[in-house]
Amino acid sequence: MARIPAPEPTPAGPAYEGRLLDRPEEEVVDQGIAFDLRTLVSRRRALSLLGLGAGTAVLAACTPGTDATSASSTASGGLTEIPDETAGPYPGDGSNGPDVLEESGIVRRDIRSSVAGGDPVPGVPLDFTFTVLDMANSGAPLVGAAVYAWHCSADGLYSMYSDGVTEETWLRGVQVTDDDGAVTFTSVVPGCYAGRWTHIHFEVYPSVDDIEDSTKAIATSQMAFPQNVLDATYALPDYDGSAANLAQLTLATDNVFGDDGGVHQLGTVKGGTDGYTASLTVPIDTATTPSGGDAPGGPGGGRPS
Repeated sequence: MARIPAPEPTPAGPAYEGRLLDRPEEEVVDQGIAFDLRTLVSRRRALSLLGLGAGTAVLAACTPGTDATSASSTASGGLTEIPDETAGPYPGDGSNGPDVLEESGIVRRDIRSSVAGGDPVPGVPLDFTFTVLDMANSGAPLVGAAVYAWHCSADGLYSMYSDGVTEETWLRGVQVTDDDGAVTFTSVVPGCYAGRWTHIHFEVYPSVDDIEDSTKAIATSQMAFPQNVLDATYALPDYDGSAANLAQLTLATDNVFGDDGGVHQLGTVKGGTDGYTASLTVPIDTATTPSGGDAPGGPGGGRPS
């Protein structure tokens, strides 16, 4: 008798082989054709890594939504490379209008105020840590890399771009990875604007000397937040409108995290509405060319991502 595959519990819901179930109440075998195709593609990638058939590898590489770097995503010690994502239309790195990375003082831990000073933005306190690992070096910490992080405010605005805050540079900053490959930022929990699950953008550069040229980024991705954290946070007055926006989305339907439900980008978050800490491991294959980072739309334009 054939065994029915069993899903695995994750903070974002039941998953099978790293993909959130489209229909959590149904068996894995009853998830529908879209889920089945994603599972098939993932298995082909795994087979190509093991060298089981050139034809299998070619078929996986030609599948829409995959690229030549995908085959290396689990090549080092069982690590899965952080998915490459868009930098969105509001990166502030010079690739779509203004460039905060040219400003003196952008290397800082506390990003709640503009680089030039001023009052911190309101919101629930958040310390978030990214730990960057080099898959091309057996998963060792990537020491001395520069990580640029940015995100929207509690009311869903991006400094440098949104109406009324184009002269501000809050919620943007750079840190350099330590001996553990880690950087930590002091910020606030982002709000949720229409069309996107709550997230923090980040780019990784080889060193702090490279941050003034956005084309030198070796990884561009986003960290997602667990729903239980957002539900508690969005009940507070500073986050008016965020709960309603979040209710229109799931990690599986988000236009960025929906490929796999954010399974490799979901931060581990602890604490409460008096203050949270979040962490995310960021494996990068420094031997491959990144495929993310494009910013859709013109300056200040495009769909928020």
